[in-house]
Amino acid sequence: MTQKMTISFVVGLVISAAALYFAFRDVPLGDLVDYLASIKYVWILPALGLVMISFYLRALRWQLILTSTKKITIGRAFHPMMIGFMLNCVLPGRLGEIARPIILQKKEKVPFTTGLATVAAERIFDICLLLILFIVTVSFIEIRPDVNVAFGKYHLNRATLDTIFSGMLKLGFVLIAGVILITIGTVRDFFYRIIRYLPNLFFFFGQNIKEVIQLKICDPLIGILENIAQGFTLVRYPGKIILSSILSFLIWGLIALAYYIFSLGSPGIDLTFFELSVVMVIICFFISLPSVPGWWGLWEAAGVFALSLFGVSAKEAAGFTLANHALQVFPVILVGLASAMILSVNIRQMTFNGREYRQQLPSVKPD
Repeated sequence: MTQKMTISFVVGLVISAAALYFAFRDVPLGDLVDYLASIKYVWILPALGLVMISFYLRALRWQLILTSTKKITIGRAFHPMMIGFMLNCVLPGRLGEIARPIILQKKEKVPFTTGLATVAAERIFDICLLLILFIVTVSFIEIRPDVNVAFGKYHLNRATLDTIFSGMLKLGFVLIAGVILITIGTVRDFFYRIIRYLPNLFFFFGQNIKEVIQLKICDPLIGILENIAQGFTLVRYPGKIILSSILSFLIWGLIALAYYIFSLGSPGIDLTFFELSVVMVIICFFISLPSVPGWWGLWEAAGVFALSLFGVSAKEAAGFTLANHALQVFPVILVGLASAMILSVNIRQMTFNGREYRQQLPSVKPD
């Protein structure tokens, strides 16, 4: 383990411990331990099975998005995806989203920006579905404005949730509009003409300097736009969009079902499948806030807030959310490490300083 990796790991542990303290400071440690001991962990097995099936469907969805650029097997999509999710769980800054296209480039020769665009396309499906689920949630469940859970500088309440929803709604519209525009050939040609004209703005430079600007800046920018457009070619195929949307519903439905299955062995969590789906949606919205690797603490605080809407006590809510969070995260870390070994991926080289990420951008050329 390198010195940087050791420092990052230790810092992550310290921050996560502090985050858990903020989430559980109002719950006596003895009560939390007693509750965790009372859970019937036999329900982990079917819940874990559902979680892993949801990741298989994620890989299938990503493979479908990638087919517009390059056809790869489900296994070749699954392993980079799991490595990416694993890195998101253990390192800050969601580095896993960057690692996935880097691995794809190394193993499948897909241009980095094209791979990054396919990851962004996948996230658009998730954002859109979560927005739909949130609209359904607030239509059937009253989120009282007086319910408040403090977590560090955040106050998790109805106002915060509405702010996050508004931000994600705007982000969703911007992303969708950007995807549509960049896949229209005439729009891309317009941007290309602007980029090619940039050297002319430096009229006070000689011709040699202008040619260098064209070669080192303009051509790579055009290449990046071209590769991004290639990554978003899914929008040209309505059938693939429909199938990806169906897969998205199945993915999140399975995750919600895993919540429900695990709750069957959790004392005091006597909620319906729909109510636990609401809990899942609220947690997903709150963990979009900046937080520690793996969302430790913030996830638990969000769970306590969501479960309190259904009358679940703080002790039971904290215990269930902590155990369920571990169920959602630790298997991903283990499978991601196994995938890294299968693909012979050097995690240390992949994650630190963003060196490889920065090196990808200038070298991208149109195919």
